[in-house]
Amino acid sequence: MINLSQIKKAHCIGIGGIGLSAIAEILLSRGIMVTGSDMKESEITDNLIAKGAHIFLGHREKNVEGADVVIYSAAVGADNPELVRAKELGITIMTRAEMLGELMKEHESSIAISGTHGKTTTTSMVSLILDKAGKNPTILVGGNLTEIGGNVKIGKGDFFITEACEYMDSFLSLRPKIEIILNIDSDHLDYFKDINHIVESFDRFAKLVPADGLIVAYDANSFVKSVVDKLNNVVNFGYNESSSYYATDIAFNSSGRPAFTANCGGEALGRIQLKVPGEHNILNALAAIACCHKLGVGMDVIIETLESFGGTERRFDIVGMTDAGVQIVDDYAHHPTEIGVTLKAALQTKPQRLICVFQPHRYTRTQLLFNEFCACFKGCDKLIVTDIYAASEDPIEGVNSQKLAEGIKKTSGVDVEYVPSMADIESYLAANARTGDLVMTIGAGDVYKVGEALVADLQRSNENV
Repeated sequence: MINLSQIKKAHCIGIGGIGLSAIAEILLSRGIMVTGSDMKESEITDNLIAKGAHIFLGHREKNVEGADVVIYSAAVGADNPELVRAKELGITIMTRAEMLGELMKEHESSIAISGTHGKTTTTSMVSLILDKAGKNPTILVGGNLTEIGGNVKIGKGDFFITEACEYMDSFLSLRPKIEIILNIDSDHLDYFKDINHIVESFDRFAKLVPADGLIVAYDANSFVKSVVDKLNNVVNFGYNESSSYYATDIAFNSSGRPAFTANCGGEALGRIQLKVPGEHNILNALAAIACCHKLGVGMDVIIETLESFGGTERRFDIVGMTDAGVQIVDDYAHHPTEIGVTLKAALQTKPQRLICVFQPHRYTRTQLLFNEFCACFKGCDKLIVTDIYAASEDPIEGVNSQKLAEGIKKTSGVDVEYVPSMADIESYLAANARTGDLVMTIGAGDVYKVGEALVADLQRSNENV
């Protein structure tokens, strides 16, 4: 595709995205001049500027001039003026995933963590275990991880660890020696035709692993099983003793955090008390255990790392506690399955009431999974639905949050209302949340700002006392 050693200047279209920004940071670390463009400033662009990148606000043809390669994110359309100009100039053009694949080729042990749900958490777990084991890995995570000071860490060892996103078949450009397949579910139906199309892509992804590589797969997901069933280089994980790695003696403490015994081949490997809540995190941890244990990492390192892991930003992220005793938590969940497991984890903490603020993400996802969204909020004592976060999509006629709120009420009987204004939501929560309540903001957009604003208001009021 391209000789990385010959790149002197790279331009990144959409450099403010969490995925492409990580690529930019790796290129900067190699002494490559990096320019990029995005529509707005952010902490991500500020961080890149501090590390030497030159960033343009807005997309203009002249921004790509002089570049040896132009890299673009999946959100960039074919009519983007920089992309069009790069083609006219004959500049090498690559997707973010294609460049990621090229970088992975340089590492003997590359690990790609895939699945519709749980990628960020599992990538973080695997990364921290291998880092603690002295492997000095290069790490790319789809969220900010406190332990590495962001979403990327540039290591000097043979290991390269990254999330592998199936959207637009991006993960088919990667070159993993080891894969984790956590689950397969219906999502990104604006690109995939149906679940069969998604399974076909995961099947092609699994076949990228060489014969001397490894696939770690969840054995209770029928779609995952169909993908790996005839492959020889597979270890599986789950809750059955027939699995290569499995969990037994599951218990939850008073804070809803699970403990379990990890087993392999009928032998107990050790007992683990997680700091992150929810039964789904047992499976994420098992996947990390299976991967790292097969790589020869000792269980003492694995257990110590998992027990100290506090999660990644925006994954059951505890924002704060008000003076009135209201806990505020934010979660990135934006798919009905993710919302269901997140609410189950929240209820295991035994709040007085569970109040949720949901911001749907993308018109296409809201439209295509409408019935599933209507059924996934059971257990909420109060649900507020705000406007759809477009994520660069154009509105779809008849697809809106007011209709979704009505559908949720009709399907689940949840006390739900549609409130378009974030300021009004904040005011409602400030006036109505009471001691023992858990307020959870849910969605992949900017709904997290509601919780942050509540905490900030509390801090300001305390400063004025």
